[in-house]
Amino acid sequence: AIHTGGWLGVGNDSTYNHADCFNKFPFPDCTEQQKARIRELGEQLDAHRKRQQALHSSLTITEMYNVLAKLRSGEQLNDKDRAIHEQGLISILRQLHDDLDRAVFDAYGWPSSLADEEILERLVSLNAERAEEERTGLVRWLRPEYQRPVEGTPATFGKALEAASTPAAKKEANLVWPKNIPEQARAVRQALAAAAGVVTPQQLTKRFARANASRVEELLQTLVSLGQAREVEEGRFVV
Repeated sequence: AIHTGGWLGVGNDSTYNHADCFNKFPFPDCTEQQKARIRELGEQLDAHRKRQQALHSSLTITEMYNVLAKLRSGEQLNDKDRAIHEQGLISILRQLHDDLDRAVFDAYGWPSSLADEEILERLVSLNAERAEEERTGLVRWLRPEYQRPVEGTPATFGKALEAASTPAAKKEANLVWPKNIPEQARAVRQALAAAAGVVTPQQLTKRFARANASRVEELLQTLVSLGQAREVEEGRFVV
């Protein structure tokens, strides 16, 4: 996340890049039972933290997780740490995280004994597999009820690039390119939805008369940041 993000402010603090870090992350292809288990554990974890903070108003999330990190590393707890451990019921917090980790490992079909480096290697490999799948038309939607286009099926995505270059597509009348930015963004969003598949900024630009590819790409990135479009791989977008 730090590598793909940017830097901001006087302290040159790292910023989170949603398009690169979240949209491209290879989430597990869960069964409904696995989803329910992960959801249940996540809700238990959230409820535990909120409950302990409600009981102890001075207790912070940072303090709780600092003590949890010490427990995992085997570091000796001082008096303040022990007080936080008691107030936050950190051993229960640890158990909830361990249970959640095991549930996620199960969803991926991976052994829970993997080291961090091995997990990263598998995620990178899975990311490449998913990118190849999306090129052929298979999109594993995280939330299909929100992400999948109203019209068409996942198979249409693999054909979008080919369709955009056909004679029929080239003969389509160019759309009017609006003069102001809000209308341009709306027009790009509508054209992207009408494409019913993965397209590049250059391909989308050809749908408009006198549109600029750089501006279209900028608007596509804006739509991505607003959750109204997805960058499925570098330089290719879909609703």
